[in-house]
Amino acid sequence: MAATARTRPQEALLEQSRSVLGWLQGLPTEAFERPTVLPDWTVRRLIGHLILVHTGLVASLDQPTKAAALPIHEFVSRYRRDVEMIMEATLEASAGVAGPELLARLALAIDDLAVRLDSGLRPTEVIMTRRGPTTTEDYLATRIIELVVHTDDLSRSVPEVAPAALQRSALARCTRTLAAILAAWHPGRSVEVRVPPYAAVQCAIGDPGPTHTRGTPPNVVETDPLTFLRLATGRISWTEAVAAGAVHASGLRANLAPLLPLLS
Repeated sequence: MAATARTRPQEALLEQSRSVLGWLQGLPTEAFERPTVLPDWTVRRLIGHLILVHTGLVASLDQPTKAAALPIHEFVSRYRRDVEMIMEATLEASAGVAGPELLARLALAIDDLAVRLDSGLRPTEVIMTRRGPTTTEDYLATRIIELVVHTDDLSRSVPEVAPAALQRSALARCTRTLAAILAAWHPGRSVEVRVPPYAAVQCAIGDPGPTHTRGTPPNVVETDPLTFLRLATGRISWTEAVAAGAVHASGLRANLAPLLPLLS
């Protein structure tokens, strides 16, 4: 299925899920015990985590609540708070399971999610998750971020194999969500952050500084979607990205280092 601007978030999520599953199915068995680019995470553990991403989404979609939804930028901050709980659940999901069986479980979790998503969604409905209340739309957005960033983590962990494809629809939604989180955490109009072709937002660093109203902003940061993803999730530092030429910054305030990572 070709991704278009009208691709729904649930379709983008399933496209990325099936993409990374197909890539994992092509790995040699011994690759499952390999360390990844994430400290203390093996390929096996990352697969276990992906299983939880899918099963957790299915469970939460069936838990409507009357509680007020958290703004997405506050919601995602709870993942850092609960990192030990997440690691414990991941270990439990992946321990003692052979590689082929683990992939079979992931495939089943994806199929179960596809069936649940087929039954229909109400984007503005508030649901209860392990991190608290959020809207269906926002929770799907965070699940897409999880899938995209961990697909990239896995690809970088097995560099001798061609990387798993990052689906355009999923990468686009991931970029827009992260850009919105940046703008929400640091409101203002002194710096414009551009991530073509998917997002452009304004934010503030330090005191409000000069406000941009028209023409070329006084402070501009521009990067590609994959670099922005890695910066936002702490996979690469601002200094490393600038040194590699992956970020172009102009203006005295065009330095996002104090704001990063957005989530990790």
